[in-house]
Amino acid sequence: MKNIWITGAHGLIGNYLVQTTPQFAPEALVYGLTRADFDLLDFAAAERAFKKDSPQLVIHCAAISTVGEAQKNPALARRVNVDATKFLAEIASDIQFVFFSTDLVFDGRNGNYIETDATNPLHIYGETKLAAEAIVLKNPRHLVVRTSLNGGVSKSGRRAFNEQLHAALAAAGQGMTLFTDELRCPIPAVETARAVWDLAAKKCAGIYHLAGAEKLSRWQIGQLLRPRWPEIKVEIKSGSAKDFPGPPRALDTSLNISKAQKILSQPLPGLSEWLAANPLEQF
Repeated sequence: MKNIWITGAHGLIGNYLVQTTPQFAPEALVYGLTRADFDLLDFAAAERAFKKDSPQLVIHCAAISTVGEAQKNPALARRVNVDATKFLAEIASDIQFVFFSTDLVFDGRNGNYIETDATNPLHIYGETKLAAEAIVLKNPRHLVVRTSLNGGVSKSGRRAFNEQLHAALAAAGQGMTLFTDELRCPIPAVETARAVWDLAAKKCAGIYHLAGAEKLSRWQIGQLLRPRWPEIKVEIKSGSAKDFPGPPRALDTSLNISKAQKILSQPLPGLSEWLAANPLEQF
């Protein structure tokens, strides 16, 4: 039986990976790790657990995972996103290791980014993820997965992009403006999990982009999801990110997923395609 570690198991993608184990890795014994098990920054405790469990695969999802959280506490973001990743990659040097990164390693000036395109993160979050990527990629058997906005149902009810949008709309008494010029490739987290299991089974290494097969603006995403939320009555207005104050935003971080699509047993869908095929799925 293959032992597998999944860190950040209470997060969105980590939880979907744990849930889909019986389907995609039925022979595995999965340890879904959370802070209740041990603090990933307590390296001695983590190493003791690693030696006890002897995993043959580590899927590292735990992170400071939002731009805002990382900007507020850059020191913690570096410790969690870079230092903990470095430690895990080192103790997993002889086994498969999968690290989750982000489309926000790009500055958003071009879009349709392939894996070898130049990176230029605009915020602490992207900077820490990019620094961790470099560490992970030193090992030729390790895998970096860059993904985009992931949706679904999280344990906390606030991790998925659709959950965050629903909460924001519910609190917006006078309506809400969504940008037409901020473009991503949203994907259901269950599809991300399926693709990761597939890449891991095929012993893939290096960088792979796993995201939705459709580039959508924030406003388009709102229009797609609105019919699923009849209780939301506020108006969704369209606007431009350029007209709003604040730090610079990476406008088009759409990911080209051609490399992954050639390898995956089942292609990654676009969000509108997936929603149409799964009308009863909670989202």
